[in-house]
Amino acid sequence: MKLKTKYILFMVMLHLIFVVLTYLIFENNKLLFIASEVVIIISVVISIKLYQQLVQPLVYLNEGINAIKDKDFNVKFLPTGKPEMDNLISVYNQMIDELRIERTKQEEQHFFLEKLIHTSPTGIIILDYDQQITQINPKASLILTPNPSLFLEQITHLKAGESKMIRIGGFNTYKLQKSYFIDRGFSRVFVMIEEVTAEIFEAEKNAYGKVIKMMAHEVNNTIGPVNSIINMALDHGSLWVSKDKDALKNAMYVAVERNQNLNLFMRNFADLVKLSPVSKRSVDLCALIHSVSDFMQIKANEHQVSFKFKLPVDPFYINADIQQMGQVLINIYKNAIEAIDHQGTVTVSIDAILNQLVISDSGAGISDLLSEQLFSPFFTTKKDGQGIGLTLVREILLNHGFEFSLKTVKPGQTDFVIDLNPD
Repeated sequence: MKLKTKYILFMVMLHLIFVVLTYLIFENNKLLFIASEVVIIISVVISIKLYQQLVQPLVYLNEGINAIKDKDFNVKFLPTGKPEMDNLISVYNQMIDELRIERTKQEEQHFFLEKLIHTSPTGIIILDYDQQITQINPKASLILTPNPSLFLEQITHLKAGESKMIRIGGFNTYKLQKSYFIDRGFSRVFVMIEEVTAEIFEAEKNAYGKVIKMMAHEVNNTIGPVNSIINMALDHGSLWVSKDKDALKNAMYVAVERNQNLNLFMRNFADLVKLSPVSKRSVDLCALIHSVSDFMQIKANEHQVSFKFKLPVDPFYINADIQQMGQVLINIYKNAIEAIDHQGTVTVSIDAILNQLVISDSGAGISDLLSEQLFSPFFTTKKDGQGIGLTLVREILLNHGFEFSLKTVKPGQTDFVIDLNPD
């Protein structure tokens, strides 16, 4: 039973008792009876006034509680002029002001964090208590779009507090870092995905650049004097009159030839380090493709490989360095022909809508294990390979701002895709 109901019942019973008592004195003293009735009426009026004054704080409290339940922190009460009531109202209004300020701070912080997460250049994924994705920012969505299952598998096996580097398609490198925070007493997990492709490539380039320069310096300093000594000896015909020295003479010619090959070998590496800056101009990609195809036709014929073209009828212009892009096509053609080995097709197509160049071969394809290492410096699967070709292709395309990928999309089809939209 509510307090208000108890108060009303008590006052009704009390005044009924007073009425009965006054009735008993009605016959003996009518004047006293009338006075008693007046007192009872006055008591009823005072009881009603007291009830109103006692109930008013409860009404205010109830309205305040409902406002707090509705999270409406704008409801405030005006002073009534009664000290006890005004103290209660003052405390309530102060509490509401504090709640409103705190909620405003939380909303501002929440908005700031939401905006920070939304615009962050790092991919951020927030998981719920069941390790399901509850929030993902645009950068993470962009990163996950090509290979969502691969990333989610890596995230699942990653423990909180751990980080891992993964390489997708042998080109893009990402750092996954899993951590957690406490939310309402429970652990909430989040994952940060950061693309570190540029940083990794720059570190690799600086590392192998220093090694190549040191090697080239030592080789050149050795080959030059050695060849001078050998050529000087070969120029003295009197030293080779006797026939028993023919073998030695031939060996020295072979030594000169090997030195020249070694010099050429080092020059190939040096060219990778000394790659000239990109000189962009308008280039008809269709004409460049046909030109490089004609140049590679002899090698294609040796492997019984045919070229197939799916190109626009009209010229297709891009802004690029024609010499460097020509070298890119030569290296890609060479790899595609060698991947086929014997009898097959290299298909070259341009997607004018997506602005992409796709070079497909019908070779055996690339395993997942090898695809992660394809663009690593000096990595090669060829017996006599140097691992320079794809590294050079990578450097040229990166310098142009063209994204690219190399993967086997299905048995008998491996695509080298170049996105011709510069970053």
